[in-house]
Amino acid sequence: MSYQHSLSIRKNVRTLIYTTNPIESLNAIIKKKTKSKGSFPTQGSALKMVYLATQQIQEKWQRTRVRNWGEIYPQLCIFFDEIMEKYEK
Repeated sequence: MSYQHSLSIRKNVRTLIYTTNPIESLNAIIKKKTKSKGSFPTQGSALKMVYLATQQIQEKWQRTRVRNWGEIYPQLCIFFDEIMEKYEK
């Protein structure tokens, strides 16, 4: 996507696309879960803890609604029509 094209997208859509808050939140939860345990006996147990943490945050994300989604969704369909078609089916 060109720079000019990205400027034609409304601010609320750009914020949704470019925000790193969900990633930072996920990293914080994984860090909190793994740090509280100290050391893990095996690499598999550490991976299991990370997996369980991602499952927990995924449940939270499924309950969370995107602010102004009714306004944002049509704009995403206009600017990213080929990508959005894959997920509408």
